[in-house]
Amino acid sequence: MAAINPHINFNGNAEEAFHFYKSVFGGEFASVVRFKDLAIPGFSEGEDAEKIMRITLPIGENMLIANDVPNAMGQVSEEENRSKISVTSTSREEADRIFTGLSKNGAVEMPMSDSPWETYFGMFRDKYGIEWTVEFEAKS
Repeated sequence: MAAINPHINFNGNAEEAFHFYKSVFGGEFASVVRFKDLAIPGFSEGEDAEKIMRITLPIGENMLIANDVPNAMGQVSEEENRSKISVTSTSREEADRIFTGLSKNGAVEMPMSDSPWETYFGMFRDKYGIEWTVEFEAKS
């Protein structure tokens, strides 16, 4: 069965926020990836290099996920929805089925593919304007 995990966009303070969340929920970060860790021109150097590309904090059986929005993409309006619903699937096939179904008549931002953080990942906005990510991580 798929799991749903919240994914929050921040304006450069994801790491600060996640240290706060960690102080409340406990645990350790499962991953911290900065833009400088990836070879993405325009994002892996300069003012965005130290920003968080992806940070995850396990909370019980779920995962709290976030990133900083790079300056090149503009700031997140805190007056609007700045989060995504993140679905973690149990197989690549389930991920494809969920992605295809939910993204129908929507806008695909990132098709399902192998991600730099070693998962199978895709991102889209559904026909109602809700932002989603779908992900599958093979267990070693």
